[in-house]
Amino acid sequence: MKLSRPLVVLDLETTGTWIEKDRIVEIALVRREPDGTQTALTQRVNPGVPIPARVSQIIGITDADVKDAPPFSAIAPKVVAFIGDADLGGFNVERFDLPLLERELYAAGLKFERRGRTIYDAQKIYHLHEKRTLGAAYQFYCQKELVHAHTAHGDVEATLEILAAQITRYGNPEEGVESLRAFEYERVDDYFDEERKFRWWNGQLYPVFGKYARKHSVGEIAQRDRPYCEWLLTTDFSEPVKAMLRGVLEGRLPAPPRGPEAPAVVRPPALEPA
Repeated sequence: MKLSRPLVVLDLETTGTWIEKDRIVEIALVRREPDGTQTALTQRVNPGVPIPARVSQIIGITDADVKDAPPFSAIAPKVVAFIGDADLGGFNVERFDLPLLERELYAAGLKFERRGRTIYDAQKIYHLHEKRTLGAAYQFYCQKELVHAHTAHGDVEATLEILAAQITRYGNPEEGVESLRAFEYERVDDYFDEERKFRWWNGQLYPVFGKYARKHSVGEIAQRDRPYCEWLLTTDFSEPVKAMLRGVLEGRLPAPPRGPEAPAVVRPPALEPA
């Protein structure tokens, strides 16, 4: 790989996907110089909050694995020094890794500037060049061009052929289409509602919109600004959301998801002022 400037490729493993609240569990950086030399920095981090069980299943890191690891604030200066003035790269780094890293560095009292750097996001380049349309899927699985794209009948016929090809490739032809049921995507975003307006974090429910977005849980909002919750009941939220809000106003906090994938209930970090 020819370079004119140093390049640091980075990846984070975290307690979840909420940029504003989730914490780093592991950070890996590889720095390559224009002369071809390469150095690496990998460090596990104690996030200071429990790692949800469903996240541990994905990243393979448990609370026990990081109980003796340093907090991110202890390694933050080393991370900044390692990156130096290098350009940055990663997979989905612009939308996830960099914003979360910047927030963690800011919390550690360090400023990190993206300006003046080129960001090479492999996911963005991938999605720009390898389309994720029905036509692209039809070409990939069936080796055919979708001639009648965006006609209802043509699209459903192509989808049937794609499903048949996916059964052969990933499933079990003897079981047929039901063998594809094993490929349900696991939700890891912890949203309360289908509209994605309220989100769980460490056992408490937070709005991700409006003046209290990501700052205060619904229980805290009801205590400090009851009229705001009452106003939300007059809007066009779904009935499950309104039922939750009515319960909060009556003093019944929503119960977090339960089971092996439910996030542990711990006290949230200090909240920002309203």
